[in-house]
Amino acid sequence: MNSIYDKLTTLDFVIVAGYLVALLVIGFVVSMRQRKKNETLFLAGNSLNWYSIGFNMWGTNVGPSSLLAFASIGYATGIVAGNFEWYAFVFLLLLAMVFAPRYIASKVSTMPEYMGKRYGDSTQNILAWYALVKILVSWLSLGLFSGGVLVRQILGIPMWQSVTVLVIFSGIFTFAGGLKAIAKVNVFQMILLIVVSLTLSYLGLQKVGGIDVLLSKTPSNFWNLVRPSDDASYPWTAILLGYPVAAVAFFCTDQSMVQSVLGAKNLEQGQLGVNFIGWLKVMALPLFILPGILCYALYPELGKNSDLAYMTMVTNLFPSGMNGLVICVMIAVLVGTIGSSLNALSTVFTNDIYVKKINPTATIKDQIRIGRLTIAAGCVFAILIAVAIDNIKGQNLFNIFQAVLGFLAPSLSVVFLLSVFWKRTTKKAVNATLSWGSAFSLFVGVLYLWIFPADKYQVWPHFLLISFYIFAVLMISAVLISLTDKNPEVNVSDETDIPKTSKKVKLLFGLLGLVILALYLVFNGN
Repeated sequence: MNSIYDKLTTLDFVIVAGYLVALLVIGFVVSMRQRKKNETLFLAGNSLNWYSIGFNMWGTNVGPSSLLAFASIGYATGIVAGNFEWYAFVFLLLLAMVFAPRYIASKVSTMPEYMGKRYGDSTQNILAWYALVKILVSWLSLGLFSGGVLVRQILGIPMWQSVTVLVIFSGIFTFAGGLKAIAKVNVFQMILLIVVSLTLSYLGLQKVGGIDVLLSKTPSNFWNLVRPSDDASYPWTAILLGYPVAAVAFFCTDQSMVQSVLGAKNLEQGQLGVNFIGWLKVMALPLFILPGILCYALYPELGKNSDLAYMTMVTNLFPSGMNGLVICVMIAVLVGTIGSSLNALSTVFTNDIYVKKINPTATIKDQIRIGRLTIAAGCVFAILIAVAIDNIKGQNLFNIFQAVLGFLAPSLSVVFLLSVFWKRTTKKAVNATLSWGSAFSLFVGVLYLWIFPADKYQVWPHFLLISFYIFAVLMISAVLISLTDKNPEVNVSDETDIPKTSKKVKLLFGLLGLVILALYLVFNGN
């Protein structure tokens, strides 16, 4: 079948089956208990501490897809992917110091609601529709695709079968109440993934013969964060200009990321939580990237199949039984991501669109029916998009993730940055950017990824630079629309009561900034 499947033993399969059955049983017990309790138990009620916020955000940001994708880029190009974790410091700082105080002062619970408070219902509606597209593509379909890659690597079956298996699994867990069980054991599973990755890096270093031998077996540019401007994979210009577009949208405006900060006890706890995720991101090299680089030194025969790097390391270095445990933890976390994405999709459509616009008199029964239909439609669309993503040629897993996010991000980044930094921004400019701007950005993305793929048509610039160029066009357009608007409707919110940032928060961000600077100096010696 394939080399990974051949290395799995009966014990591995018994452990996978046992783990999944145990989760189903836990899920059933949790759901039965939950029916007897008040459901409002799940609302955070502005009670989250800094460590809860940091772990929540980090858990949302990383997962099995990160392990597979970072190991893939580590195998192909070395530690350059560290930029995507360490450069994030700038945008976490922006979230903590600029956006979070305004979000908390506005007393909102969602990003569409925040924009609605500023520019009215029409903006809130457009953002709600865009949130649906973003959940469907960036969370559900990319999550399903990375899970499909994992299942395909293990079982050697085609992508459409892999993603269908995952969707069925997610459905079974959902109906058994298993998502609540996964939510309960997710912290344990994330800690297990961290332990697995650190163990993998340790065993890999032992097998290679230590750091010095690893350095001798890898090209010198593998250890450089900053690459020349003519570098084929990641020129410094593309990372410097292109990464911020996706980073602002992801860290500062994405509901899944910002949600934890909105649930903070107070602003300081929210800011400390954002600072904590920055410290967690410092660990990206030993956790995510090093297994891929070690795989390059140990198993160079993979060649262009760099997406297999992580599972190749797992199946070659771990004993029988441990492989099964790693696989089922990864699948369980993926099923949790897919399930919560489906839940978010149905919630946004049912509450923000169906009840608000289509059927304001909808009964609870109607809402449940529409929610279920949305989940079913979401599953079908997600399978189709995941298969389409699999047909992107000439890109590894990491690049596909970054490219897709890069085409979803420009309009969100433009709108939120202008709304916060330029009071003259008008409703007309915001609505045009969110609707026509988003359509333009996604259209360019479809051209780049599928119709005229970059590996066949060499005229394309780097995908991160394309994202930056779209951002620049939309930014200029929004400014021009605002300046030429005959009847400007501008930002109506009053922000006189924005809470102040404490000295402790400023000090910790200063320390984190120094550590990030040191990493850039150390990993740019060649």
